[in-house]
Amino acid sequence: MERISTDRIVIVGAGMGALYAALKLAPRPVVMISPEPLGDGASSAWAQGGVAAAMDVADSPASHAEDTVSAGAGTVDPGVAALVTQEARDHILDLTRLGTPFDRTEDGGYVLSREAAHSFARVVRVKGDQAGAEIMAALIDQVRRTPSIQVLEGTLATELEVTDGRVTGVTICESDESRSAPVTLAGPAVLLAGGGSGGLYALTTNPPRIRGQVIGMAARAGAVIADAEFVQFHPTAMDVGEDPAPLATEALRGEGAILINRHGERFMQALHPDAELAPRDVVARAIFAEVQAGNRPMLDTRDALGAAIKAQFPSVADYCARNGIDPAVDPIPVAPAAHYHMGGIATDTRGRASLPGLWVCGEASSTGLHGANRLASNGLLEALVYARICAENIAAVIPQVAKAAAPVEITFAPGGTPPAPLAVDELRQVMTRDVGVVRDAAGLTRALTTIARLEQAHGDSPSFQNMCATATLIAAGAFARKESRGAHERADYPAPLPGPGQRSNLTLTKARVIRAAAISTTTQELT
Repeated sequence: MERISTDRIVIVGAGMGALYAALKLAPRPVVMISPEPLGDGASSAWAQGGVAAAMDVADSPASHAEDTVSAGAGTVDPGVAALVTQEARDHILDLTRLGTPFDRTEDGGYVLSREAAHSFARVVRVKGDQAGAEIMAALIDQVRRTPSIQVLEGTLATELEVTDGRVTGVTICESDESRSAPVTLAGPAVLLAGGGSGGLYALTTNPPRIRGQVIGMAARAGAVIADAEFVQFHPTAMDVGEDPAPLATEALRGEGAILINRHGERFMQALHPDAELAPRDVVARAIFAEVQAGNRPMLDTRDALGAAIKAQFPSVADYCARNGIDPAVDPIPVAPAAHYHMGGIATDTRGRASLPGLWVCGEASSTGLHGANRLASNGLLEALVYARICAENIAAVIPQVAKAAAPVEITFAPGGTPPAPLAVDELRQVMTRDVGVVRDAAGLTRALTTIARLEQAHGDSPSFQNMCATATLIAAGAFARKESRGAHERADYPAPLPGPGQRSNLTLTKARVIRAAAISTTTQELT
């Protein structure tokens, strides 16, 4: 395999965390690995709600931290929650300076939305539901104008190079359907900022390429993965048959939209005092129960917004229009969909993974902020805070090279093995069926058995091996956690364990041991 060395910091990913980190590292030279053209294919660009920050004079970072801890169902690290919420305001002001056109009031303040489980309206938004896209546009504009940042568009990271226990580079190939022969790009530090794993599920709101590859490649290299079992299912994905499913942003419920079923019954009022603004896991399970009962749950925006939804929430209006729905007249059919992975590569408060030479920010990481159930709009905030933390720590520990770093030049040769589409489809279907909103031992064992078979049958595709690694970690973590907590619901263990919640830490080796034990036990029971 060809190996190319560079003095540039290697950043895997091109979403909000990757772009922000690259800017914070400037003028230190970096090279970004971007599977798509900048702005395409990143979950950040699809984020509708906004960035949570205590911007109101009556609000405070302490209140924001308290809501974060409360929503996380006992597994949030309070120190991390305090750190992130304390920095939130600074990042909103920084993004404003960088050109993000946040919605503003007549007196120059920020328009703030209230979302589920927040005690204040503190979600800063852009054009109603355009926050992710507009922040990304502002950051991309800055990146394009920063000479120290090189972007390798159309490239995909598949494996980490580890030398004497330290991450020394990353293996990349062309990201098109045919792939290419791999090339190892060696650099002084590697920052993983390549997104989560929602696309491992057949019903998801994530872009098509966000399928756990970054978490999986770190796990295959030996990194510790934390809280893998905690996958957040957004309650109100639009149930219109699209893949990925369009998202009906939580801000709609913040504006007063209600949830009804096909009988016109408003079912959330009897389940939680905050009704539609209950924590996401509560709402997701309630909607899932209506789906399972054949009651066709729907989001009703008619009384709350009427025709104003088309101007205030243009993305939602566009999604509705292309599916023949007029939200001013018709309720929007919804179902829970895999949306955000609270788990990921375990990182400390300096953004460092368990493997030296490796830093992680954004959804691929598990910092301890989200616990078992992410507070709405804390995802973009965490990506911003830890992107800067990672950049500052990398700059502090990696010596600056005196000479200017030359651009990375790569010519890919033919070769490589892309994931088999039928295998990917089978993996996604089993994750939705058996590792979804409600889980049990039998379903998790079926999932682990299927994943093991697919992993063995398609060992020649590194990308697919990464997907299988992350799927194994999620299912094994869910099998091992014999309780219900936050977004992790076990039908066979419906109550949380007594005492404070515990975070989980797994290596891929340990997850495979759990998988083998689960399969073996089931086999013995059948015989």
